[in-house]
Amino acid sequence: MSLLNIKDISVNYGRLSALRNASLTLAKGDTLFVTGPNGAGKSTLLKAIAGVVAPKSGTICFADKNIGGRTPEDIARLGFSMVPEGRHVFGSLTIEENLRLGVGMRDDKDVAERELETIYSVFPMLKDRRYQTAGVLSGGQQQMLVIGRALMANPQLIAIDEPSLGLAPKVIDDVYAVLLKLRDTRGLTLLIVEQSSARATMTGGRMILLRGGEIVLEGDARELTKSDALKAAYFGYGEHH
Repeated sequence: MSLLNIKDISVNYGRLSALRNASLTLAKGDTLFVTGPNGAGKSTLLKAIAGVVAPKSGTICFADKNIGGRTPEDIARLGFSMVPEGRHVFGSLTIEENLRLGVGMRDDKDVAERELETIYSVFPMLKDRRYQTAGVLSGGQQQMLVIGRALMANPQLIAIDEPSLGLAPKVIDDVYAVLLKLRDTRGLTLLIVEQSSARATMTGGRMILLRGGEIVLEGDARELTKSDALKAAYFGYGEHH
């Protein structure tokens, strides 16, 4: 049974078509990478799932519920967490205060307190510095913090927009090691937007390639990168199916 089922969604910004007839499915525990050039519609896809933008047409079902027209808060309560591009930590708040902001979507606040300890076990660095302001953290540490904050809502699916952006390769390795551990130990489903396909190749899983608002390629990440089809689809030359 699919956790996420998107069928023929289109999103417009005024007269601009940002996403056209996009369809995908994602099962519990899967990893799906969304790649493609700038302006391809990758972030728009995540925003549509999160309820931030309303599709012009098509359906989005999450956890067996049609979430079209629901508020971002309602969708989050169903078990969807999004980490937007650019990390967005609250620099003047402490690390722990930042994490506690993720509890807002939960009704079971007592369980959320235990969740905080779980997050600290996954990210010991955050526990060591829990009373420091988040503004002093490096880019990689901030990325860990926002992932931790998203996990505080106890999601079934976590969508992350450009987690590698602006980070050193070693730090990116650390971020992905944590994400894959969470997938394997908690059954977390991952939807990851990366402009480059390199990380998808290293990590494995499924991949879709968006260009001009359309899904032009889909398949196993490692298999796609072995062929010329990915490059052709990315840059829009040659035949692709």
